[in-house]
Amino acid sequence: MSLANLLALPFRYRPWRPRHMRLILNDIAAPAQPELDHAIHLAGAIDWLCRAQDIRDGHPDAGGVSAGWSFEDGWLPSYPETTGYIIETFLAASKELERPDLERRARCMIDWELSIQQNDGAFPGHFGEAGSRPVIFNTGQIMHGMLAGYLQLGRQECLAAAVKAGLWLVRQQDADGCWHRFEHNDVPHVYNTRGTWALVATGLIANEPELTQAARRNLDWALTQQTTSGWFYTNAFTPDKAPFTHTIAYAIRGFLESGILLDDARYLSAALAAARGMAQVQRADGWLAGTYTDNWIPRANYSCLTGVAQMSLNWTRLAQDGSAPEFRENARRAIGYVKRTQRLDDADEAARGGIAGSSPIWGDYSRFEYPNWAAKFFADALMMDMRDCVIPPVATRIAKPGEYPHG
Repeated sequence: MSLANLLALPFRYRPWRPRHMRLILNDIAAPAQPELDHAIHLAGAIDWLCRAQDIRDGHPDAGGVSAGWSFEDGWLPSYPETTGYIIETFLAASKELERPDLERRARCMIDWELSIQQNDGAFPGHFGEAGSRPVIFNTGQIMHGMLAGYLQLGRQECLAAAVKAGLWLVRQQDADGCWHRFEHNDVPHVYNTRGTWALVATGLIANEPELTQAARRNLDWALTQQTTSGWFYTNAFTPDKAPFTHTIAYAIRGFLESGILLDDARYLSAALAAARGMAQVQRADGWLAGTYTDNWIPRANYSCLTGVAQMSLNWTRLAQDGSAPEFRENARRAIGYVKRTQRLDDADEAARGGIAGSSPIWGDYSRFEYPNWAAKFFADALMMDMRDCVIPPVATRIAKPGEYPHG
């Protein structure tokens, strides 16, 4: 995109403001950032997330994490969906970085999430405003945080909240296993498998077979959407678009973790096929296109940084469990690519340590934004590679709180 095209964007982006133009010029003229030790990049991402939480102090959604910073609106309100799965990231980073303050912050996130859960079990969508419509995917993501609160902090009310949310998901499910109600644009999405992973785990931990049965129905439906190349139909936010790398990675992770929990080779095979397809189109520098159509044809000239970080997680998990050790190199290339976009010493607190939605920052995914989930998944990818160990089987994970896989 040329400078002229940037200036022609809708007024709300205001790319000509000095602060914004400096961030744009970082992607046009500034050199790539150095790749430092994982722990340094991790601390930068976590510090950015802490600022995103602190910025909400004094607001009704205090305790949650700002959805991010954007050219249009500055720091955004707390986002229930992503705060939910940042809980597990902070609990993991508390141990990795030896920072007990992060556990305190995670507890505050849990308290906020519990305070906004609806009586029917759903969690509000968007920014959690009173009366905001719940969303299937968002509720599933928050369940991950509730499970972390139970398994790692021993909070029984978190497991009760996860079960209540899971039962709400079951009640909304279509007969064929997908969800239309309470969905973005009222169409089903394969990427809901990441929430289905939480549904599987909750059912097993709480001994609620209704939840695991519903999860299997959704996974079986999602299998019908996979093509011979490993790509998925109905996996974009809107039916007329190619799916972002972000949503493709969500679908892969949901199949992967659910397959492990349920010991079902069909789901693992689906994850492996898609992960292999993505590996085949990854550039040597770690770059992945922002969107792909079937047969892994790129439909974007920018990178979705969130999706690159998520694919590092997926490839590392598959390398760890022995299914595909060759993915280790793909995972580390992906981490390296995101590292080179992270500005650890930027004077602007909105950018320092954060991860932009796209590279360059004007790409179509979260254009001109630093979304909190990009920093979250980058932190998760770093920690998983730092540990470089096989995550125990499900029976061990459930028996020993603290071993539930984050990310």
